[in-house]
Amino acid sequence: MEPAAALHADRATYQDRLLFHTPEWLAFVAECQRAEPVLATVSDQGATVGHFTGLLTRRCGLRILGSPMAGWTTSYLGFNLRPGVCRRAAVRALTRFAFDELGCAHLEVRDRGTTEADLAGLGLRWDAAPTAVIDLRPDEDALFGAMAGACRRNIRKAAKSGVVIEEAGADPAFADEFYDQLRDVFAKQNLVPTYSVERVRSLIRHLFPVGRISLLRARDSDGRCIATAVLPWYRRTMYFWGGASYREHQHLRPNEALIWHALRWARARGVTEFDFVGANSYKAKYGTTEVAVPWARQSRSPLVARLRDAAKHGFALRQRAAARLGRIRQPATTTGS
Repeated sequence: MEPAAALHADRATYQDRLLFHTPEWLAFVAECQRAEPVLATVSDQGATVGHFTGLLTRRCGLRILGSPMAGWTTSYLGFNLRPGVCRRAAVRALTRFAFDELGCAHLEVRDRGTTEADLAGLGLRWDAAPTAVIDLRPDEDALFGAMAGACRRNIRKAAKSGVVIEEAGADPAFADEFYDQLRDVFAKQNLVPTYSVERVRSLIRHLFPVGRISLLRARDSDGRCIATAVLPWYRRTMYFWGGASYREHQHLRPNEALIWHALRWARARGVTEFDFVGANSYKAKYGTTEVAVPWARQSRSPLVARLRDAAKHGFALRQRAAARLGRIRQPATTTGS
């Protein structure tokens, strides 16, 4: 059943509302994961003091509430709460809602405002799952100066080498360009992408019409597209959803040029935070600060927890097998005299 307009209107008033709580983003995730959005209210003595956002899906016949689940290429769902509302109490209420009211076998939640202290003693397991963020409120000179010296040199090298950054706009070829480069990135690790090009198309289809995504393309001096970046944004934050480049052109440093362009583009539009949605070591060169955002989970039984962990391990094995099969299927090349 479609939620009432009044519910959407109330959800939009919360200061901690993120891109991932919007109808357009949820439609993207629901489409790609064959999941059903769950929009629930958080009440205290009969008064609405917040909202919860998640999606229901089935795996191996089990009902699962993801807010989100790993592998959904989304982040930070969880809660929107009025100032002063206890997040620990909200998490406690969520577990009862998931297992008692929805009849779920498994729950996962990653909420931007929840800390490990909020989770302790509630029967959940969690991973630290930190993210790397950049405060965009300083001026451009300060942002550039906060980067590692090697990163600044790479940005200058890209400019001197003739690398140009452009906004792809509604170009239908962009998703295929990004995905072809993504395959090359994964091939470097003897892997294949964890999702299909259809997910990229779905993301663009849902977010571009409402102006909540920036699609950037880096071209070399000959006009070839050598790198791309997918950057959703909303209110105060821009997110790094994905970036890719061809290995043969990485010496031109297009990836650093793309990020530097994105930081300035976002800052000029009043965005105050750039979130890499993860804390890989290479991101530190951009002058990031690490923020802990625990990824918590709870299962109805130990067997379900083991099934979840086995499914995660099995996915990694299938990904490596698919990469090996792809190499075997590549046609042999010959050179003539």
